[in-house]
Amino acid sequence: MITIRKSEERGHANHGWLDAYHTFSFADYYDPEFTGFSHLLVLNQDRVQPGKGFGTHGHKDMEIVTYVLDGVLEHKDSMGNGSQMRHGEVQYMAAGSGVTHSEFNASKDELLHLLQMWVLPRNRNTEPRYEQKEFPEAERRGRLRLVVSEDGSDGSLTIDQDARMYAGSFDAGESARIELPHGRCGWLHVARGTLRLSGRELGPGDGASIIDETDFLLEGVDEAEVVYWELAATARS
Repeated sequence: MITIRKSEERGHANHGWLDAYHTFSFADYYDPEFTGFSHLLVLNQDRVQPGKGFGTHGHKDMEIVTYVLDGVLEHKDSMGNGSQMRHGEVQYMAAGSGVTHSEFNASKDELLHLLQMWVLPRNRNTEPRYEQKEFPEAERRGRLRLVVSEDGSDGSLTIDQDARMYAGSFDAGESARIELPHGRCGWLHVARGTLRLSGRELGPGDGASIIDETDFLLEGVDEAEVVYWELAATARS
């Protein structure tokens, strides 16, 4: 079963410096029908004005994955990490027993556009951990490229949960058939552009849950960029 969640159905908060859309309940936005999907708790699509960002704040017992779409993200944390991220780079931070960090738009004149996703960890109160890696566009072209997994396979970042995240780019005429193993479910998010998911057209910001399917087909329509989570089927799915 494939269920579409349209972009305009998401939660929305415009704070001036931050224009944010929430696929699942987050902060002041609450929808009892969308409090997460399997172990995926948060999927936010944020646009941050030049020079602005999130000041130092804390997290605990959460697996946090960030994917930059446009612009430059500057990150600093209490583990001593300081870095910048650009399009195609994926950042993973295990908050574990507790970590503080800040995230800012490093540019003074360009908008920062990113996805931030939170996954519930398998283990609690672990040592905080940080990873960052670039996945070139050529590796994501016309396919789903594994970027996060529990076992770090295929050069992916490692996450403390039975979860796999993929990133892909599909132009018109490009397609990929994706298998969904038994006992698994999927969440697809279209970050930009348009594609068809097994014949159903999805536009920018649209998402879809995929449950009790053996496979599905992705077909590019107009310069689509997507992220896809394959997760364990649970009562939250």
